[in-house]
Amino acid sequence: MDTRTARPFSFSFNTSDYRILHVDPDQGRLYLGSREYLVSLDMQNINKEPLIIHWPAPAQRKGECQMTGKGRHGECANFVRLIEPWNRTHLYTCGTGAYKPICTFINRGWKAEDYLFRLVPGYVDSGKGKCSYDPNQENVAALINGNLYAGVPVDFMSTDPGIFRTMGSRPAVRSEQYDSKWLNEPVFVHMKQIPDSSEKNDDKLYFFFREKSLDSGAGASPSVLARVGRVCLNDEGGQKSLVNKWTTFLKARLVCSVMGDDGVETFFDELRDMFIQPTQDERNPVVYGVFSTSGSVFKGSAVCVYSMADIRNVFNGPFAHKHGHNYQWTTYTGKIPYPRPGTCPGGTFTPGLQSTKEFSDEAVNFIRAHPLMYHPVYPIHKRPLVVRSGVDYRFTTIAVDQVDAVDGRYEVLFLGTDSGTVQKVIVLPKDPTTMEELTLEEVEVFRQQLYASSEAGLTQMSLHRCGVYGKACSDCCLARDPYCAWDGENCCAFTQATKRRSRRQDVKHGDPLRQCRGYNAKVERRLQEKVQFGVEGSSTFLECVPRSPQATIKWLYQRDGRRKVVLKTPQGVLLKTLTKSDAGLYHCLATENNFKHTLARGQEKRVTLLRAVCGLYLDTFGPFRHFLQCSK
Repeated sequence: MDTRTARPFSFSFNTSDYRILHVDPDQGRLYLGSREYLVSLDMQNINKEPLIIHWPAPAQRKGECQMTGKGRHGECANFVRLIEPWNRTHLYTCGTGAYKPICTFINRGWKAEDYLFRLVPGYVDSGKGKCSYDPNQENVAALINGNLYAGVPVDFMSTDPGIFRTMGSRPAVRSEQYDSKWLNEPVFVHMKQIPDSSEKNDDKLYFFFREKSLDSGAGASPSVLARVGRVCLNDEGGQKSLVNKWTTFLKARLVCSVMGDDGVETFFDELRDMFIQPTQDERNPVVYGVFSTSGSVFKGSAVCVYSMADIRNVFNGPFAHKHGHNYQWTTYTGKIPYPRPGTCPGGTFTPGLQSTKEFSDEAVNFIRAHPLMYHPVYPIHKRPLVVRSGVDYRFTTIAVDQVDAVDGRYEVLFLGTDSGTVQKVIVLPKDPTTMEELTLEEVEVFRQQLYASSEAGLTQMSLHRCGVYGKACSDCCLARDPYCAWDGENCCAFTQATKRRSRRQDVKHGDPLRQCRGYNAKVERRLQEKVQFGVEGSSTFLECVPRSPQATIKWLYQRDGRRKVVLKTPQGVLLKTLTKSDAGLYHCLATENNFKHTLARGQEKRVTLLRAVCGLYLDTFGPFRHFLQCSK
């Protein structure tokens, strides 16, 4: 997409599978990984002097990969899947290496002005436990204090996925191998370090994934479940049991569901993406999740929001246990060993224990058999923030921005879809939302910019695309976009520092009658008259397209006779087999929230001449925004 507000990156080399892997605010660079290439881009202009590294898999390894039968779809290449900051001057990167993962360091220099971006000569490290073998397998990673944590399959056939820690001063550990109680065909989505208290020893790694349900064959049980898991960062494994394995591994179900009018609850169990929104309290970020339905009958997506307090309460609650002749999940009612499974050594509740190797055998064996919490984590208000059903797309990605407007702070969600669009959703105190669709897939928000990567390429665009709302105060106000405000002449980007009294913005109510007094008459004078020709016996189309998806369109006709052959569409009306009686006056009215707005009106005086007026007009019945593209 190439517009005044969208800038695609022009690739001068043959590659594909573009992924935004790291954003560096200090140097103002965006790091992109693709098939056999790494790219460093200027965040203000992604086409300004890009720095490029060609990093192919060795030719011998490509040949070996093809001998296994894996190269039919181009998989026998090095797909870059990880870029993490190592220190001020270097990055750590990993790729699939033609089904033999490899890693190395990148020298990026002290500052952006160095324009330095090159691989460290002669250094190649194994990527096992850091990066997936298969480029089609998802993997997540986080480099924390020199230790690399990753959720990846660790074998050629992707049958051994797990949570791993490699590198750094701490011993390498992983999740229990081939134990479906721990992980059952997981797909990892996101991981993040989140402190649990003021005590650093309590810091934990939270990871989000979906996995196959152990009860998927039991009647109505879901086949896939969304999960949140966690481990202590200072976990060093057990002394006798769970040696070099996590001894603090716990997981819980994430519920995202909506109750239908018929009383049937629909669950969105396929976790697709997560976004962790920081707050002033680093221990309590807001957790946004994108989910879709797992069945083929009902297709839908939802966004659910969770609080860290609710997540911690579940991990501090009862453990799940299978018991009885039906082998059903129940709460564990036996004795809980000390230290409580899932607590960290040297933390608030275990100051006398310096290592997980000091944990009792009873505590280690308990967590080995009971990694699942009994209660699920429910979203805030027990319902989704956004739901889409009965549509031909699903949400795939999410980015969230907090925007300060005249009348408060608002959440803006950018929701990527599998149909190649992103929906910009303004979260208001009440139900009404506004959205704008652009051609995107994956999103990353930084410095009032939106960066989107996909299989096909990368695009940069501004968050405040205020020009698309038209040239009227009413349009700008009715957009209810916190990024935009009317400055007396145009709809332009809003900043809190602006002190001009003519700034008009009303995100909460979108009331142009109060905000735009004196400006609406100017719009009426700017209406342009267009001439549209129609030939007797043929057909003609009168186009009337509103901007707002919440608007309804109504056509009013003033003409001789009664026409029977009129086809109404969301884009306008089609007049079939024109006759002289079709001459007359046509009005296109749009209504939203009891507000009416004339989008277009036209008058025909001859069979061969149909006249239409295209422009914007505000009636005194309330807010509406739209744009009419006149037929030419």
